[in-house]
Amino acid sequence: MSFSFSNSAIEELKDRVNIVDVIGRVVPLKRSGSNYKGVCPFHSEKTPSFVVSEQKQIFTCFGCGASGDMIEFVKRYYNLDFTEAVEKIAGEYGIVLEKRQSDGRREKYYEVNRLAARFFYRAFTEKANPGYSYMKKRGITPAVLKKFGIGYADSEWTSLVDYMNSQGIENRTLIELGLAAESRGRVYDKFRNRVMFPIINTSGKVIGFGGRAVSSQDNPKYLNSPESLVFRKKNNLYGLNISRQNVGKDGFIILVEGYMDVIALYQGGVHNVAASLGTALTENQAALIKRYTDSAVLSYDADSAGRNAALRGMDILKKENLKVRVLHVTDGKDPDEFIKKNGKEAFLKLVEEALPYGDYKLEAAKSGIDMSSGEGRIDYIRRAAGIIASMSPVERDIYIAKAAKEAGVSESAVRMEIMPESEGASPGDIHSHRLRRSDDESDTENPHVIIGRDRDLLTLSVRSEKYIDTISTMPDIFALDVSRKIFDVIEKDFRENGNLDINRVLDTLPDEERELLTEACESTPYYEDEEKVLADCMRDWKLSSLADEEERILTMLSLADETGNDDKLSSLMERLKNIQLEIQAERNLG
Repeated sequence: MSFSFSNSAIEELKDRVNIVDVIGRVVPLKRSGSNYKGVCPFHSEKTPSFVVSEQKQIFTCFGCGASGDMIEFVKRYYNLDFTEAVEKIAGEYGIVLEKRQSDGRREKYYEVNRLAARFFYRAFTEKANPGYSYMKKRGITPAVLKKFGIGYADSEWTSLVDYMNSQGIENRTLIELGLAAESRGRVYDKFRNRVMFPIINTSGKVIGFGGRAVSSQDNPKYLNSPESLVFRKKNNLYGLNISRQNVGKDGFIILVEGYMDVIALYQGGVHNVAASLGTALTENQAALIKRYTDSAVLSYDADSAGRNAALRGMDILKKENLKVRVLHVTDGKDPDEFIKKNGKEAFLKLVEEALPYGDYKLEAAKSGIDMSSGEGRIDYIRRAAGIIASMSPVERDIYIAKAAKEAGVSESAVRMEIMPESEGASPGDIHSHRLRRSDDESDTENPHVIIGRDRDLLTLSVRSEKYIDTISTMPDIFALDVSRKIFDVIEKDFRENGNLDINRVLDTLPDEERELLTEACESTPYYEDEEKVLADCMRDWKLSSLADEEERILTMLSLADETGNDDKLSSLMERLKNIQLEIQAERNLG
């Protein structure tokens, strides 16, 4: 049942419940002045940096930056949405809040799935059965089987239907949830003679099932619940309900292909693991992952299907601004077999050696190509150019060099493949005004380059002089002093002459700065939307400024805490909270 709470109801809850009591239930807290301190539950630490202010009714971690009120804490700790967190707190303290209810179908479906999961679990554990024998043969321990709630659907046609009917559950509901099917007026169990994997969301509710055939004669091998009001494959990951806190503490998630991979890795001591639900990774799943970490390792099968899935998954995760790496288990085995044979440390070594996004993409670009031939290297560079063109400026610099080295060509050749010289004529014929070098001087002799925000701002000002006025109003927007100096020359030329002449600018600049500007403009593809580029630069600048202020306040907070200045501590905590909200708002806008 979904609820909507009024502002007055939320304020009533905050007035009646103390944040120290809420957090103290799950985090051991010790008084420190007028506040309380403990070990942060959201990241690994030995020295307590987690502070709860009873006066302000807020918490702040000086280590990972987590902060908020008691509702935010419950949301984070139990991975709930806002309404679920309010409902949980109110229920635990016996507070009845005014709310608007839905038709109740969702809660009913959750309850039916819960009953089904308990039915399957009893069938799995209370007497000998082929399902338990199968999982025991696969080497899964009773403790892990219990942890994941593994069950068994027997081979009879109506065992579950009969039980559910005895509990007052009508057949229509069972059919809607995919627990039963109907043929010629007869309703029967959909899952028969299968090991049952309950699929549980991060709120702890059973939303569906996966059933693995015990007999080779039963098809399909895996049978999953259909989409329903409570089950959307694209929105959930198997095992995340168990692994979510480890994902946050370890700083990354390992994504595998199947139920057994998740269970085997978990049993082997790798607890930050989850799996997609029989479908390609989706944007919604990537967004779900982003709630817990900003880094993912894909561990898919090494066959062509697994490699293609990894390539697709990488792009989906990258769109959500996640750092992505890919590992393929050696000898063509899956994670389940590998960790049982080689152990946790061997698997973690594979994780450590996993290829980053760009490296994996460029490695995949060589597929089917004869790199020993000239034609093959040309094909490779064309593929690589398409990959590199979509990267950020910093990534482009790194992977242009790698692709050039792999193909045995110059970096400038790769750059021109990404941005053909014919597209880069004006303004001011910058390509015709290159820094003159002696014949024996290497193109890579000078390692200094301008990248990121600074490069985009300089390129914008050169290509479209209309942006010079806007950029000039933000003197601190450049990250490097040399970038600011170059822009000052650009602005001066523009103001003194009424227009910008890039040749005049280049002639005015000292040799090193002239080279830096030339390199910046030549290495930057032409923008489809210059306004968006400028807006992104301004947003990046604001985020950088906020991050600097956040770091400064964290330092001041530690000093305030040491001196026992509780008023200062509370004030700083409030400012820190506001900064972090601003940072999150800016990221959401991006």
